Amino acid sequence: MLRKNISRNYPKVETLDKFDLAILRELQVDARLTNAELAERVGLSAASCWRRVRTLEAAGFILGYHAAVNRQKIGLGVLAFVRIDAERASGDAMRQLEEAVRQLPEVTGCHYVSGTGTFELQVVAPDLDSFSRFALQRLANLPHVKDMHTSFSLGEVKAGGALPLGHLEKR
Repeated sequence: MLRKNISRNYPKVETLDKFDLAILRELQVDARLTNAELAERVGLSAASCWRRVRTLEAAGFILGYHAAVNRQKIGLGVLAFVRIDAERASGDAMRQLEEAVRQLPEVTGCHYVSGTGTFELQVVAPDLDSFSRFALQRLANLPHVKDMHTSFSLGEVKAGGALPLGHLEKR
């Protein structure tokens, strides 16, 4: 995988090496590690580790640091997957729909999908009544929506997992 050098202050690196991969693995497990803890885990000096993390950030490999919040603990007990069929009238129509979806905090994920439908949305709500109101009042009225199909999660098996990195290792 190639790295683009976004910042002039960081060296250009053409491939991710074993230290970069180790840093990415460790930060996916615990992004709250101090630089000293991270450096020790990956086998680098603190200064070298810090430079590599900054380079990975500048190159766009590390997009940010987030807290994983338990949606049920904060009262969002319903998780729904909504497939939206959109009218494919024009590129402008699709961009309008994309922007409208981005503005909805209840939509925690959105993907273009193959097969039937255009978008697959991941939506959270406090309860079924709240979801129903949201779907009928907000989703159904988004620009260029032709139809919607909803499935509800009956329980999470795995969510928000770390991305696999094995395919990047030198063979």
